[in-house]
Amino acid sequence: MIISVSRRCDIPAFAGDWFSHNLDAGRVVVRNPFHPRIEKTVSLQRENVDAFVFWTRDPTPFLPRLDKLDRAGYPYYFLITATHYPAILEPSSPSPEKVREFLKALHGRIGRERIIWRYDPIILSDLTGLDFHQNNFGRLVEEFSPFCSRVIISLLDMYPKVAKRFQKAVFRPLFAEDSPALLEELLGRMAQTARRHGLEIQSCAEEKDLSGGSIEKGHCIDERLINERFGLKLIYRKDRSQRKECLCHESVDIGSYRICGFGCLYCYAQR
Repeated sequence: MIISVSRRCDIPAFAGDWFSHNLDAGRVVVRNPFHPRIEKTVSLQRENVDAFVFWTRDPTPFLPRLDKLDRAGYPYYFLITATHYPAILEPSSPSPEKVREFLKALHGRIGRERIIWRYDPIILSDLTGLDFHQNNFGRLVEEFSPFCSRVIISLLDMYPKVAKRFQKAVFRPLFAEDSPALLEELLGRMAQTARRHGLEIQSCAEEKDLSGGSIEKGHCIDERLINERFGLKLIYRKDRSQRKECLCHESVDIGSYRICGFGCLYCYAQR
């Protein structure tokens, strides 16, 4: 099985000790996020784990723990989220300079092909319009492209709890359906910028093709990447527990809500 670490929280940044303890124990108890009394035990024994997929904004605290994974022969790769939004949206995210620093360190350990950058979500607003994203994304591509192989983008999903936070913060996003030409122009420029710097660009959980089909629909949890990087022949079906538009392959998530310390205003995992 593929273990997702984690869509629900940033384990590498905030719960490395917990992960390491459970790895030593060879198992982890995971509570159902919607029915906490329901638990299941997930094996972390090497013979039962095809790969770990780590989701994080800052793997720095976790880097020393990679020795244990490498010694045991676990396949793994990283999804690094970095958007560099204004503080109203991201009060505690690492700066681009720090992101570049830890991407460089991670690249030195595992190489470019096992690091995926997520510019997610794309939020259009008065603060973060076309010029903002063009300049912001362009700068981040220049900083990050030497150390990662792919960038995954997605548009903001307006969950009810996110909408309530935006209202309290007096933050007004622009929706894609209200400005399709603006969005199409932005995505086209982003695709060109990424490819010019040698980055594959994909979308995450989008119903429609973005930028006229020039941005491929992607998989954050990707059996093909794992097979190519580690010489495996895994065959996984689409993860039916995710949204219809999500193309991720099946995995088991071992995270819990409420433990991420970054506090992003748009985060669906905050309760």
